[in-house]
Amino acid sequence: MGLPRLRRGGRSGERGLDAAREPVGIECDGLSVVVGERTLVDDVHLSVEPGHWCTIAGPNGAGKTTLVRAVTGLLAHRGTVRIGGTAVDDLRPSARARLVALVPQQPEIPPAVTVIDYVLFGRTAHLPPLGAESAADVAAARRVISELDLEHLDGRRVASLSGGERQRAVVARALAQECPVLVLDEPTTGLDLGYQQDVLDLVASLRRRHGLTVLSTMHDLTLAGAYSDELVLMTGGRVVASGPVAQTLTEENLALVLRARFRLLEESGRTIVVPLPRADGR
Repeated sequence: MGLPRLRRGGRSGERGLDAAREPVGIECDGLSVVVGERTLVDDVHLSVEPGHWCTIAGPNGAGKTTLVRAVTGLLAHRGTVRIGGTAVDDLRPSARARLVALVPQQPEIPPAVTVIDYVLFGRTAHLPPLGAESAADVAAARRVISELDLEHLDGRRVASLSGGERQRAVVARALAQECPVLVLDEPTTGLDLGYQQDVLDLVASLRRRHGLTVLSTMHDLTLAGAYSDELVLMTGGRVVASGPVAQTLTEENLALVLRARFRLLEESGRTIVVPLPRADGR
């Protein structure tokens, strides 16, 4: 089903994008996701401090996407998820959408939607039932577009943008929700290294300026270590190691989740994960 078309007009009065936010944390206690007879996420205990960036890493099929979708309330689960001390299951969808914004791995982008209208979709959680967005909502969307350097693209169709530009538009839509928590599922998928750094630099800057708490999933362990405060390593739906990056990104822990050969190097206080060829070069 396509995203609803918003109508411009109505009363103003929404708070501005730059209003101060009180950072909130994320707590998961015994979080499990079971579909049929398959356990996709098994008894996860996770704590993200307010204002911190936590990245979940692991191989394909580890349960990373399932975990973050459960945290955002999009998947039924066992156990408890609290954001800012509030149980996610106790919230209406509109209230949940004002608390946590998701940048999905494969966002739904209608083929004809322009950047400005796509970013305006992020204001839906702030609208009254059957209401139209106000002048303040439009102004909030334009502030986000300006902040993410998309002004010259606001009339372009999102589907026509380059990969990096499109990902900035997706982040802009999430930011327009004005949530204290930003969740990103593989935000650098399909981007070359330069665009990957651009997107992650952008998120890091937004986190500092707006007091965001960030929860992300990533495949690239070097990038995860460079940008995150905490790292969670998953395999088979379970957490096998977690904590500050320096304590978690170790050869012993990575051996639990990686089938590849690798070496860890230190550069300017950062840990770099270097893949190595197999002994026969194949």
